[in-house]
Amino acid sequence: MAGLATAARLRSGYRLLEASDRVGGLCATAVDEGFRFDVTGHLFHSRDAEIRAWIESMLGPRLLRIERRSRIFSHGVYTRFPFQANTFGLPPAVAFECLKGFFEAWDRRDSYAGPPRDFDDFIRRYFGDGIARHFMVPYNTKLWGVAPREMSSAWTDRFVPKPSRDDVVAGAVGLNDRELGYNATFLYPRGGIGELPEAIHRRLAIPAELGTAVLGIEVRRRIALTTRGPVPYRRLVTTMPLQRLGLLLRGAPAWVARAASRLRCTSLAYLDVALERRPGNDYHWSYVPEERYPFYRVGAYSNFSPALVPRGKGSLYVELASRRPFRRSHLPAVVRGLRELGLIRREGDIRFVRPRRIPFAYVVYDHAWEKARARLHAFLAENGILSCGRYGSWEYSAMEDALLAGRDAARWAKEGEG
Repeated sequence: MAGLATAARLRSGYRLLEASDRVGGLCATAVDEGFRFDVTGHLFHSRDAEIRAWIESMLGPRLLRIERRSRIFSHGVYTRFPFQANTFGLPPAVAFECLKGFFEAWDRRDSYAGPPRDFDDFIRRYFGDGIARHFMVPYNTKLWGVAPREMSSAWTDRFVPKPSRDDVVAGAVGLNDRELGYNATFLYPRGGIGELPEAIHRRLAIPAELGTAVLGIEVRRRIALTTRGPVPYRRLVTTMPLQRLGLLLRGAPAWVARAASRLRCTSLAYLDVALERRPGNDYHWSYVPEERYPFYRVGAYSNFSPALVPRGKGSLYVELASRRPFRRSHLPAVVRGLRELGLIRREGDIRFVRPRRIPFAYVVYDHAWEKARARLHAFLAENGILSCGRYGSWEYSAMEDALLAGRDAARWAKEGEG
């Protein structure tokens, strides 16, 4: 998405190389037996008026504006998101433990001398031990694949809602009627998120060169070596994973590859599930923190847009906690979980299941992240290379951030024309 946005802003004088046979990266929609599947949940959250207007101008009436319906499933019940501001409905003993811990943590907030030492410390400092135990630690361990104490808290300001005392009290007695968090509303194309990159690509003056992978970059000579031959450049904007890019730089000092090898990310195994009937509830997605379930989040594509499925059918994406390859022997546990969540009534509701895998899914903000990333970006800038986008920048970010990064990258590229 960042590369497409860069090209759209440049308008001319560029070459857009795409390793895949289509544009958009993980923002893609595939059709399988009449069901349209994205690469898990990809929803457009907009904060920038200019970017929003641009998207609306391209997609027009095909763009849906949706109020988020997300829930948390734990202790056998659904509660509202975010957990830390919605304990109403939990077993009384669990709700009490969460509230007690939150207010104890609140009273200690001003006693800390410095920032949280890690993500686990952040959780306990701002939410308390009860919320840490019942949601924050188990859910984030399943999501990131590492314990929160192995991560920094550098990414949390935007993505982890910190409710007020009043929010927590209201959420404990069922009075929270407003959605908290960065993604309370979102935009979504009727036919799947893949319509967005396709719309941008159709409007480019110079289309992408599909099936053109970068094999190496001669840093000193400023030449990209590709599957279709060498490509010289004055300035290079790249959106490939920073970890991979660092290993492709020829003529770079040895420390560059070492810094790249320190960057960590998790892969993601997930399932696309076609249903013979609509899902059992209208939630867009649900968070599942408890270890006994093999997944940490389940979303319903067909609740985003009915155009994604044949009439009367449904579809889900199931994000698995295990990083191991999915085997058919793992399916019964998934089916049991989907039944407990009320999404299906019986295994016969499932028409087919397609295992999928994303090799680069979530950047891990461990304690080496900040220094290694900063050194790599500085070296690249010195050599006329800008690495941007979610994986190029090596950060946890949203689709709009990629489009904003493309806007900035085009400005940077134009600065080098003289």
